[in-house]
Amino acid sequence: MAASPSTKEAFTNSATQKRLLTFLQEELALPSDSIGLALRHLEQDPGPLPIVLWQYGLITIDQLSQIYDWLENV
Repeated sequence: MAASPSTKEAFTNSATQKRLLTFLQEELALPSDSIGLALRHLEQDPGPLPIVLWQYGLITIDQLSQIYDWLENV
């Protein structure tokens, strides 16, 4: 069994980023505007997208946990 990539590697992988955005929209039903706001913030101050979403109150702590669970299984 191959080891899953670390969470940090998942954030830097372009294909995983696209899958994460799809997960946020389809599974967590985040509005595109919310995701766009977080992505614009990342242009100025790079960091993990899930943390930015949580810091701005765009997701709950439970949703943040779901995102990290999903990333662990990517």
